[in-house]
Amino acid sequence: MIRFRLHFVLGLLLVSLAACGGARAGEKGKAVKVRLDPARLASAHEGERHALLIGIDQYDDDSWNDLRYPAKDAEDLGRALADPRRGGFRSVTVLHRPEQTTRAGVLEALRALEARAWNPRDVVVVYVSGHGTLARDTRGELQRYLVMRDTRFRDVQGTGLEMAVLEQALERLGSLRRVLVLATCHSGTGKSLLPESVRSELERTKAAFLPRPLEEDSRASLVLSASDWGEAAREDDALGNDIYTHFFIQALDGRGDRNRDGAVSATEAHDWARRHTWTYTQGRQRPSVRMTEVGADPVLLSGSLSQPGQPEVFSYSPRLEGFTLKVDGVDAGELPGGVALPEGNRRLGLHKGGALLWEDTVVLRPGERRALDAMLREQEEGPRRTVSLDMGVLGFLDARSRREVLPRTLMAGAGLRWRGVLLDERLDVGADLAVGQGRQALQLDVGGTVPVRHRAVMVGVTVGPSWEWGRLGVSTGPRVAALWMERSFQLELLNQDERYFTVWPGWMAGVSWRLATRWVLEAKGQLLWAYVPVDGRTRAVGFGGLWLSGGYRF
Repeated sequence: MIRFRLHFVLGLLLVSLAACGGARAGEKGKAVKVRLDPARLASAHEGERHALLIGIDQYDDDSWNDLRYPAKDAEDLGRALADPRRGGFRSVTVLHRPEQTTRAGVLEALRALEARAWNPRDVVVVYVSGHGTLARDTRGELQRYLVMRDTRFRDVQGTGLEMAVLEQALERLGSLRRVLVLATCHSGTGKSLLPESVRSELERTKAAFLPRPLEEDSRASLVLSASDWGEAAREDDALGNDIYTHFFIQALDGRGDRNRDGAVSATEAHDWARRHTWTYTQGRQRPSVRMTEVGADPVLLSGSLSQPGQPEVFSYSPRLEGFTLKVDGVDAGELPGGVALPEGNRRLGLHKGGALLWEDTVVLRPGERRALDAMLREQEEGPRRTVSLDMGVLGFLDARSRREVLPRTLMAGAGLRWRGVLLDERLDVGADLAVGQGRQALQLDVGGTVPVRHRAVMVGVTVGPSWEWGRLGVSTGPRVAALWMERSFQLELLNQDERYFTVWPGWMAGVSWRLATRWVLEAKGQLLWAYVPVDGRTRAVGFGGLWLSGGYRF
């Protein structure tokens, strides 16, 4: 509707221009003022919502038992997503007829999805309900497959739809808000069937050697599964749907709006369905989720944001599965999942079996969404930035340069170091500024000395790795420093200034000792090399410095 209105306004502009062009000779036409509401114009450029829903309940190969509800699952979800009062999706494509659910038919639908002109803020949902299975690919590796209507039990690799194909199709979309919902399983029970050779192999294979599920490898924004890796997804006659799908649709009517912001996000819908599926199946089916690109979960499936929601904290990490989140000493829920909390200072804690894994006080603001994994990692790794006050001595390495150019100089300055910001958190970046000044007596070539006042300013950048063992830390790496020097010769008959500016490459290394969580002492040394012009001659010189720093980590 918004796009139609925008096109209508643009049409009026074209008609106005045509009217001007068709005016009688001597007439210039009249200027037509068109006022566009900024809010409506902005909304015209917001992302749209699109969905491709696939339900496969009939199979040509009798080895796959027909299912009762996949087609109904897709249709029911499609109605919820298309309903203007709920999902408000601009387009919903449902594939469930036999000719649509072949491997070729599904691949054609994926190609049509890729051919759309996508806005990065568009939301795209791909949903699949049907059989899932495991089979060997052409490289002999065990992979997950979706069973199409024409998939042959004895040739899954050649006739099924490999999960990697679906994953790659999603990655090629221009949208950055993508959701893949899998109401399938691969455990050999429920909505799945395994070849005997694969079943017997899995029984002999330790879980550590099983292939990682798509949810872990996919780079799509969100991958939601009706069951965990190795579990069965179940249909239910009383509900008339796949169990997870039933509760997922239920969440879209507003019941899943955990933080009360007016919209139901993908993770909110999943958490509602996960909790109710777990309860309904008495713990036999545990829906799972994997997130990669999503920060504040902008993937909205129902409603619209009408106000800032309550702050949320969440975790879907397998590492924290089964932990209880306590807020101000009160149980708030079990992970995985998310919890909406009152704003303000909150004491959060992770508990399991009576043991406390982590506890900290955090400030939560309206509309904020915080990952428990990140907060836990921050505490384990410590603060990533260090600001320091530095005192040190800089000087040339050779005695001649110290006598004739610049003596050792006391310097004072400040530095800032960011830990783990380059190359997948393997390299640190440090920047520093130091200044110094002093007086000296330079030795002249003809004998005697001349009094000289000098000033120096150094700006440097260091990039390199660092390591910590308890309180002890070591850092090193290449360094580039820009040095500006000024010398003022002060004689009775002559007052002359000389200035130099140069950029020097070199190396820096440091050893630190952490006094407490936030405070650290560090000793650093640096070596630099450059060509310096002195009295009309260019001299290759080495330059070094020793520093003692006191820093605060934050």
